[in-house]
Amino acid sequence: MMNAFSFSIDKVKVGILGLLWAGLVLGGCSAAPIPDLQVEPPLHPAEEVLKETVTYPVDVYDPIEGLNRRLYRFNYYFDKYLYLPVVKTYAFIVPDYVEDRVTKVFDNIYEINNLTNSILQLKGASTGKTMARIVINSTVGIGGLWDPAGHWGIERQDEDFGQTLGHYGVGNGPFIVLPVFGPSNLRDAAGLGADSTIFSAIDPLNFEHNESWEAPFYGTAAVDRRHRQPFRYFQSGSPFEYEMIRFLYAKKRELQIAK
Repeated sequence: MMNAFSFSIDKVKVGILGLLWAGLVLGGCSAAPIPDLQVEPPLHPAEEVLKETVTYPVDVYDPIEGLNRRLYRFNYYFDKYLYLPVVKTYAFIVPDYVEDRVTKVFDNIYEINNLTNSILQLKGASTGKTMARIVINSTVGIGGLWDPAGHWGIERQDEDFGQTLGHYGVGNGPFIVLPVFGPSNLRDAAGLGADSTIFSAIDPLNFEHNESWEAPFYGTAAVDRRHRQPFRYFQSGSPFEYEMIRFLYAKKRELQIAK
């Protein structure tokens, strides 16, 4: 699993380089000073209230919590001072109708991951629906610009390799905050690498012979992905945001694997 994850680092670099390129082109980088995120010490430290012998519902295995919290803060700075300015500039320049078409096209292209993982999990119904979506949206939907399959009741089957591993009993492993990508765990981080490797091996856009389009593709995909995600770091209003996100991520993945 870790070999697959390592192999995908080049794709991650391409995506980040594409994002940086977009930031320079769009001029979205902010020169505002970075605020100090120091938090007031608690009136009642957790050690005074929580018991080591009790397992609480919100407990998630997080042996590198200190590092994860620093990465969580790094993601906040990256998000606020690079990622979101680029996304906001993109949203300002590109009409909503065109944004929707871009999103639909990326959804259609990445159906490849849904299809391969549905097959690997031996989910016949999910495989059939995904194949139908690819055929219908690539033809009637003109390359995925529209989603007629969805209008006809053929719903998107979101599957990834982390879910595939979980389907076959692989545990979560420790909680991990990935740079830029955010909350994850050891299993899902390896799954992310495997999905990237599978996508590259299939090469649906023939990047092997069109390398000049690879960086713009992954850069635009990263901007589109963040554009459709409403989450903003440190805006939950809770002093326990890290713990809340960690817990919600773990429960979300449990539900996705169990379906």
